[in-house]
Amino acid sequence: MKRKDPPQRLRIKEWEEDDRPREKLKEHGSNALSNAELLAILIGSGNKDESAVELSQRILNYYDSQLESLSKAHINQLVGQFHGIGEAKAITILAALELSKRLSFDAQTNLTEIKCGKDIYQFMKSDLVGVTFEEAWIIFLNTGNKVITKKKMSTGGLNTCIFDIRLIIHEAMAQLACGIIMVHNHPSGRLEPSAQDKEVTRKMEESCKICDIRLIDHVIVSNCDYFSFYENGLLH
Repeated sequence: MKRKDPPQRLRIKEWEEDDRPREKLKEHGSNALSNAELLAILIGSGNKDESAVELSQRILNYYDSQLESLSKAHINQLVGQFHGIGEAKAITILAALELSKRLSFDAQTNLTEIKCGKDIYQFMKSDLVGVTFEEAWIIFLNTGNKVITKKKMSTGGLNTCIFDIRLIIHEAMAQLACGIIMVHNHPSGRLEPSAQDKEVTRKMEESCKICDIRLIDHVIVSNCDYFSFYENGLLH
């Protein structure tokens, strides 16, 4: 009996219309698509061995299906790791994920009122959890302790970052902020503030008082917890 050749893979164009990502989105809306299908629409095509959806699923699997982790990937990492992803596609992926972050932030900003260290941690963890080097951020607030905006002020090394007090005060005045919150991460996971952390917080508090701006807190973020200067009695 003659052995049959194995069935050939179908290209996306040969799929049933309801299974094609673009047609599926058009017919049923974006909510009906999986993350892999949405990513496939962004990259447009796969490679000679994988459809766009299969390649997208492999990319997601590499990042444990965590869009947050994928959003922190470097362009060169995506290009080098995945055949079929060139620089243009990598830029498209990262740009789309950044837009998603900003959309989420816009929605948050209209509602977010900072009441405690946990609120600060929840508000900042998408920016800082998983980052392998220290970053210094400032949250700017209005009189009702509602968020005006947040801004990364500097990027440091594995165990240090810089809060430029003059630059922060200038930005706070430009934002018409009545209060600010200092936030930085400890990639090591150790939450205890260093002597340098304590000293820059003291200087920031003094500078804020002169300018009639309240330093509400300084929060150190790790991958699973936080340390609040205010809640631990290190801020008045």
